[in-house]
Amino acid sequence: MSLFESAEKANLQSAKPLAARMRPQKISQFVGQPHILGEGKLLRQLVDADRIGSVIFYGPPGTGKTTLAGLLANATKRKFFKLNAVLHGVKELREVLQKARDELATGGRGSLLFIDEIHRFNKAQQDAMLADVEDGVVSLIGATTSNPFFSVNGALVSRSQIFQFEPLSPQDIKTTLRNALADDVNGLGRQKVTLSDDGEDYLADICDGDARKALSILETAVIASGLGINPVTLDRDAIKDAVGQRAFQYDATGDEHYDCASALIKSIRGSDADAGLYWLARMLEGGEDVRFLCRRLVILASEDVGNADPHALPLAVACSQACEQIGLPECQLTLSQTVAYLACAPKSNAATVAISMARRDVREHGVVPVPRALRDSHFREAAKLGHGTGYKNSHKADDGVAAQDYLGVDRTYYQPVDRGFEAELKQRLKTIRKKLKDS
Repeated sequence: MSLFESAEKANLQSAKPLAARMRPQKISQFVGQPHILGEGKLLRQLVDADRIGSVIFYGPPGTGKTTLAGLLANATKRKFFKLNAVLHGVKELREVLQKARDELATGGRGSLLFIDEIHRFNKAQQDAMLADVEDGVVSLIGATTSNPFFSVNGALVSRSQIFQFEPLSPQDIKTTLRNALADDVNGLGRQKVTLSDDGEDYLADICDGDARKALSILETAVIASGLGINPVTLDRDAIKDAVGQRAFQYDATGDEHYDCASALIKSIRGSDADAGLYWLARMLEGGEDVRFLCRRLVILASEDVGNADPHALPLAVACSQACEQIGLPECQLTLSQTVAYLACAPKSNAATVAISMARRDVREHGVVPVPRALRDSHFREAAKLGHGTGYKNSHKADDGVAAQDYLGVDRTYYQPVDRGFEAELKQRLKTIRKKLKDS
């Protein structure tokens, strides 16, 4: 490399943001994801044996998907091609695949094709690489922040190992920050910068497990400090100023939407009011549709609380109506009240189980004819057909229960639990069923 080329490369490297400059150059420098890259784990075994097939990296931003793809190419000594599904189309994809075929045909090394944001390719674009992936012309590494089982062609998914990346732990983030502060070449090692313990703790907590975000905030704080002659110590307040208005990962139509909704429902079902309120807050801060939240709470009131607390459903419906009338931000109070109440309410899914059993009977068994005593008798010739004959009006019974057969077959669907008001219903139903069976 000439002196000019060396200087040009150094200038381009220095112009990159800190997060880009600090990308590790070998797998041993990679921080995080020990569940897939630790010793003895599947991906590490595939790398060590140079048997990388097609893989899909799935997880939130800043967790190392793109970085690890490049490291795998270096570790396996394969030719590396990189495309971005947002920027490139079928034309560029076919050109890369042809280069990979040519490389293989001339006895060259195999190729790794990394496609960032692979879920952005449409079905036709994803189909275009199927044959070459299946024939081993290229090993595909796809990276996506969306669940690949929903967003990526099923044929590609079936031919790939799925590795799910998790947000980096606070300790992993701290390691990444310390590496950047100590690195004299690509990091901040030549600058007199110290990150205080409280600043480091705050930054590791506020970045949501995103190493890129953590390094960007650190770089912003360093720039804001002015970097004078005297050493600079960045404390919690300096980091807080660099963060500014915090933004966090939430896709109101994607995985975050479904995962947070699931966490909200399961927390309320599990009677954890605090967790329920956290997930409610997370969804509100992310711009979730209030109508969606209301619908889920109304469903939960019947599905998970049911008759254990008959007040739950009217409260959820009232919450929905109130939110429609007043909107945000005030309706967050109504949502908070409803989530807290539903979480603390006694739980029963007896009504949910009962209707599921009854509908399954309707689908899977012969249709039960309506007993003649229960058939409509409000027309002139009903008596000639026997409609209504033998019907007993419950209001004429002393206890309000008329002893007669209302179904024609022996079925039991509703089984109240021993919680809340449903415990009382259970005792009442026991008496009623005994009288009906004795009829």
